[in-house]
Amino acid sequence: MREGYGERVPKQQRDSVTSRLLSRAVHRGWRWVRSTGAVSAGRPGPYRFRRIGAGTVLAFPQGTIFGEGRIELGAHCIVGEQVTLTVGLAPGAPLGPDTAVRLGDGVVLGRGSHVIADLPVTIGDDVFCGPYVYVTSTNHSYDDPHEPVGKQWPRSAPVEIGSGSWLGAGALVLPGARLGRNVVVAAGSVVRGEVPDHAVVAGAPARIVRRWNPESGWHPPLGPARHPGDGDMTVTVTGGAT
Repeated sequence: MREGYGERVPKQQRDSVTSRLLSRAVHRGWRWVRSTGAVSAGRPGPYRFRRIGAGTVLAFPQGTIFGEGRIELGAHCIVGEQVTLTVGLAPGAPLGPDTAVRLGDGVVLGRGSHVIADLPVTIGDDVFCGPYVYVTSTNHSYDDPHEPVGKQWPRSAPVEIGSGSWLGAGALVLPGARLGRNVVVAAGSVVRGEVPDHAVVAGAPARIVRRWNPESGWHPPLGPARHPGDGDMTVTVTGGAT
């Protein structure tokens, strides 16, 4: 028994060491793959974007990308993993030569986001999008009640998102939406129509829940600003001290 037990311990230790080494090798290899597979102006990979600005990076792995000859990416943009950028709903759609997707400088598209354009989608400078944001200038129609919705000709309208805006996780921006500057879109909102500058919208469909007035500030007023470490740290314990 003692001899058998002694023989098992070294093997377990060897297995543990081997497992740690393999884990490190896999993670080191994946970091190399991600770094090498990232797309930039100097390393465009298989893509031929109309423009990739200086300092812009598309993280690896990329999502679905086609029609990139009509896509312009400004400088210092960050495009997260699995972000889809397409012109049209399918490759090779005859949509003309003009730019269909234009990102300004400093745009951030969070992981898993989609930008789909038949007609132009224009995103201004310093627009930040959380993960899984969906922006599209084309959508299915259901005009004919006798025809399957997926087979009907889509409806399209240009989309504009003003500079300095923030779109929370899972927000959906529909065809024809025009967002002003420094607009905040709450997570999960569905936006259509026009949104003025310095507005906060939420809901499905999204409605204005707060606006900025240059004379009187935010309506309704913002709560007090909180920073890391702020807050009431007092803890009351029943039957004990505070």
